[in-house]
Amino acid sequence: MLIRKKFAIWFVSLSAALTLAACGGNDGNSGVEDTSKEEGTANNESSGHSEGHTGMDHSGSGDVPEGIKEAENPKYEVGSKAFITEGHMEGMEGAKATISGAYDTTVYTVSYKPATGGKKVENHKWVVHEEIADAGEEPFKEGEEVILNASHMNGMEGAAAEIDSVQETTVYMVDFTTADGQKVKNHMWVTEIELSPAE
Repeated sequence: MLIRKKFAIWFVSLSAALTLAACGGNDGNSGVEDTSKEEGTANNESSGHSEGHTGMDHSGSGDVPEGIKEAENPKYEVGSKAFITEGHMEGMEGAKATISGAYDTTVYTVSYKPATGGKKVENHKWVVHEEIADAGEEPFKEGEEVILNASHMNGMEGAAAEIDSVQETTVYMVDFTTADGQKVKNHMWVTEIELSPAE
């Protein structure tokens, strides 16, 4: 009988200790770095999926890179509405946007290793010609190595990148609200083929 009591006391003590240990370690920050954001960014960029810009600073100041030229006759005029047909971030695709800027330039998809460390980002959309260091008049070619001056995502500014694709088009800065209600202002960039008329 005495052995059973001792066993019961030991079992209750052990259970309490385990419970306290479990609670103590579950404070939302167990010391393990959450790399899911970086991994999502790198993995989904390659597929062009909307979650590819997880680490992106979606809203901007509205300050455009020096030297970029306003579009003279854009398909979507500043102040007009358009639907975003391709999402670079979650909740972007299908959103109704207000055009806040329209510029004629060369745009690139780029792959780069963040200057702050972390996994390589593949096929990031978009970087304009004026956001690349030492950009001259001529567009860069696929495969060229460049240094980025853009800061759309953490670790992008100053990063060495490779040009994946090149196209001349009109790019737009847009304001929109994501599917979950997040207001985004001066988002850079959406290309003309990624928009459709809202009317």
